[in-house]
Amino acid sequence: MSATSRHAEQATGGLTELAQLMEQIGRQARAAARDLAKSTTEQKVEGLRSAADSIRMCQSEILAANATDMEVATERGLSAAMRDRLALDEARVEAMAGSIEAIAALDDPIGVVIAAWDRPNGLRIERVRIPLGVIGIIYESRPNVTADAGALCLKSGNAVILRCGSESFNSSMAIHACLEQGLTRAALPCNAIQIVPTTSRDAVGMLLSGLNGCIDVLVPRGGKSLIARVQEDARVPVIGHLEGLCHVYVHRSADPQMARDIVLNAKMRRTGICGAAETLLIDRHALSTHLPSIVDALIAAGCELRGDDDVCAQDARIKAATEADWSTEYLDAVLSIRTVDGVEGAIEHIEKYGSGHTESIVAEDAGPVERFLSDLDSAILLHNASTQFADGGEFGMGAEIGIATGRIHARGPVGAEQLTSYKYLVHGTGQTRP
Repeated sequence: MSATSRHAEQATGGLTELAQLMEQIGRQARAAARDLAKSTTEQKVEGLRSAADSIRMCQSEILAANATDMEVATERGLSAAMRDRLALDEARVEAMAGSIEAIAALDDPIGVVIAAWDRPNGLRIERVRIPLGVIGIIYESRPNVTADAGALCLKSGNAVILRCGSESFNSSMAIHACLEQGLTRAALPCNAIQIVPTTSRDAVGMLLSGLNGCIDVLVPRGGKSLIARVQEDARVPVIGHLEGLCHVYVHRSADPQMARDIVLNAKMRRTGICGAAETLLIDRHALSTHLPSIVDALIAAGCELRGDDDVCAQDARIKAATEADWSTEYLDAVLSIRTVDGVEGAIEHIEKYGSGHTESIVAEDAGPVERFLSDLDSAILLHNASTQFADGGEFGMGAEIGIATGRIHARGPVGAEQLTSYKYLVHGTGQTRP
């Protein structure tokens, strides 16, 4: 046998073993989903609280695993934004535990009667919330997604198969071990939250195939290339979001100090998240009154600014923007600034370049605010608030798996309630249809 043939045989064997592993994971998830549907609210709450306790008790192990991931990330030359998404410290580990506890404290969405009505023939019809079933979640560098996604799926009665990126593999495995401990303590099926134990990219393709009907829906969370691949290749429904090309529009009626503070926070609080502002739209009549203090604050915070001709004329420190800047999600300390003529100009720009994620208007006049909120069709629209509030935790959902920008099923922050469907229960007294 030639060397080439031996390599091909080994590769085929490896793929065969991986396929068998993935199919086993799928079958286990389907069985766990059936068992989980019979679990009580009290069991789910106990499991989540126990998982949060485990994360706190295993903080040193989680941070050690993350240190390994960070070392590899540095060696691989990952960007500062990617390393920020990946990095964990004591505060972020505690935030994970806190998010799980917040999810535990939410009302159980399963079994809730969404609507009920009586028909003239005496039939009583109820629309009742139920789990989606088995959810596959594919994500990249953020290890906290392991905790958030696992907890939200458990709360909503769904079994979940997690596939983290190679960047966060060690961190995610350590966090997953804590989730498993919570399931065991609550006598819940241990396969309700599974993680793919390999970094092989072939596993992603197998998840996209649906694992022979074991997966009901996929949720991708990551960069543009990952989202595009999932949306193009998936053989099951997808709850996904595009890139977070978020805008802040400062109207001439905005309070100057408020505008400065909101823009600074929207861009610089955390530059690597999908809710970070990437473009500032400034009203032409606010160039001289509002822009100078905003520019000073951003530059002092270490932000690179790129503007159109009118913006550059206001301050020599601003670089000239290119056409590509208006459609770039920097995820870094870079902000593009464009002059627009009123709220109509802002809406026109966002409709052309935006990704339908999150937009904010800073204004005191009611008319422009009403027009902005009614005419734009992004998933999240804010008035006089930072785009960094585009987060399920800030919406009172405990956490979220992502921000969905589609128009079918879930939209905006995807929390426990958004991971459900419903069925109809029809109660009769012997009716037959004529």
